[in-house]
Amino acid sequence: MASFLSIAAAAAVMAGSAVLPTPTPTLVARANSDCSEAAAEVVAKTGGQLLSAQPSGDSCVITVLVQGNGQRPRKVTMKVPM
Repeated sequence: MASFLSIAAAAAVMAGSAVLPTPTPTLVARANSDCSEAAAEVVAKTGGQLLSAQPSGDSCVITVLVQGNGQRPRKVTMKVPM
């Protein structure tokens, strides 16, 4: 009887692992709406430290903290196209 249960369990595991979800175009579109590239450009351009990056329509709102020469750091917000 134990061998029947182990065979049934193995069959259930194999049947469950054979069904894999396929990626949908929605996931690809969501990955393309990422602001990481725009944020990297703003950080490189300003030499600042990234505080936030948020999508806003077809652009990204990037906020960085920029160190001043002997002054307090200032917060800079830029709207960059994706």
